[in-house]
Amino acid sequence: MTSYAKKIKAAVLCGAMTVSGTSAMAEMEYQDVADLLHLVMSSDRTVYTRMIVNRLSVDEKVIKASEHFVDDKALVLPAQMFRFGAEMVAEETDAFSYSLLSLWPINKQNAPSTDLEQVGLEYLAENPGENYYGEEELGGVTYFTAFYPDISVAEACSSCHNEHKDSPRTDFKGGDVMGGVVIRIPMDG
Repeated sequence: MTSYAKKIKAAVLCGAMTVSGTSAMAEMEYQDVADLLHLVMSSDRTVYTRMIVNRLSVDEKVIKASEHFVDDKALVLPAQMFRFGAEMVAEETDAFSYSLLSLWPINKQNAPSTDLEQVGLEYLAENPGENYYGEEELGGVTYFTAFYPDISVAEACSSCHNEHKDSPRTDFKGGDVMGGVVIRIPMDG
């Protein structure tokens, strides 16, 4: 277990907090940790999507965003930026992992691959604005798994998905649930 993993385990098991100037220990629930991680992820992704991709590619038409960003000398798509961050985190810690999945993925590797992923993504699609939480065992490890709606926050989101040749769904509008952010925290150990 990496030092990051040990730190997040400690935060989950007994988050430190100050009450009236004295130190007290209180248990921090897996859901609380996942919710806080998602808040950071969602905020960063929304800022990048709205202030960089949408502004420069849709509003000002200065540079396009492309899944082939190197060859096209273009901006990285928000979903790719998210995946690159998830891959970098996975290189540093096993204390949690995250991904972006969808019932309508352009890239088939982003489709649900477990029963809980299918259930969680269906729940998000049917209950906009709500999260879904569960536990699952993968490879002998029990995980707390949290699902958060991935919303079309800018025109760049819906137009990219609607116009992509490999998109299984082409009727997204602003504010629609396009998939879900999935965060896993191992509960064993």
